[in-house]
Amino acid sequence: MLYVLLAATCSVLVSVLLKVARKRGIDTAQAITWNYLSASVLCFFLLTPPLASLQHADAPWVPLLALAVILPSLFLVLAASVRAAGIVRTDIAQRLSLLLSLAAAFLFFGEQTVPLKLAGLALGLLAVVGILIRPQGQQASTPDGQRMWPALLTVWVGFALVDVLLKRIAAAGTPFAASLQVSFVLAFVGMVVWQGLRVVQGKTQLSARNLLAGLLLGLINFGNIIFYVMAHRALPGQPSVIFASMNIGVVVLGTLVGVIGFGEKLSWLNRAAIGLAIVSIGLIAMAPKA
Repeated sequence: MLYVLLAATCSVLVSVLLKVARKRGIDTAQAITWNYLSASVLCFFLLTPPLASLQHADAPWVPLLALAVILPSLFLVLAASVRAAGIVRTDIAQRLSLLLSLAAAFLFFGEQTVPLKLAGLALGLLAVVGILIRPQGQQASTPDGQRMWPALLTVWVGFALVDVLLKRIAAAGTPFAASLQVSFVLAFVGMVVWQGLRVVQGKTQLSARNLLAGLLLGLINFGNIIFYVMAHRALPGQPSVIFASMNIGVVVLGTLVGVIGFGEKLSWLNRAAIGLAIVSIGLIAMAPKA
C-alpha cells in the first residue's frame, strides 16, 4: 500500500502548492502551463504511451481535444477553490466527483444499479451538502468567500466530466497512457499560446520562479498518476481496495493538512460530512461488479 500512500500524498501536495503559490509570488497560470511540460515529458518516458493507437480513422479526437481544454481550465479553478474554500473542502469535492461519474455510468454506459452503490451515492450527496456549508463566524463577504461555492461545484462537476471523457476515450480503444500524453501536450500548447497573449498584453512576465514552480507542480501532479498506476500493478486483483484506499487517503490527509497545517475551520456538520464521504467511498468500493 506504499504506492497508494505516495499517490495520495502527491494529490494533497498539489493542493498545498496551489494554496501557497500566491503568497510566494507565483503566477498560478504560468505554473500550470509549465506543469504540463513536465507532465508530458514524464508521461512519455515513464509510461511509454503507444501513440500509434491514435493513427486509425476512429481515434477519439473530439473527447481528446475536449480533455485538453478542460484539464488546464479545471486546474485553474482548482487553484481558485483552494484559495477560496481551503484544501479540505477542495480535496473532498474532487474525490466525491466519483458520485457524478457513477451516475453517468448508470445513465450513459449501461452500468447496472447495485444497492451498495446507490447507498454510497446517497450518502455521498449528503456529504457534498455538509462539506459546502461554511462554519458560523467565517466571513463569506470577501471576494474569495464569494467564490467558494462556484469553485467547489465546478471542481466537483469538472473532475467527473474528466472521468467520463476518459471512459469515452477508453471505450474507443485508446490506451490510458496515450490519451494522457496527447491531452498533456495539447493542453501545454494551448496554455503556452495563452501565456504569450498575456505577456503581449502586459498582464504578466515570464520568470524562472514560475517555470521552476510549474515543473515541480508537474512532477508532483504526475507522481499522483504514476504511483496510482503502480499501486494497481502491484495489486492487480484488488482494484476496489486501491480505489477506496486512494480516495479515503486523500480525504484524511487533506483534512489533516488543511486543519493542522493551514488552520482551516470545520464545524461539527463539516466533520460529520467528512465521515459520510469516507463511508460513501467505502460502500461504492465494496459494491459487487454489475
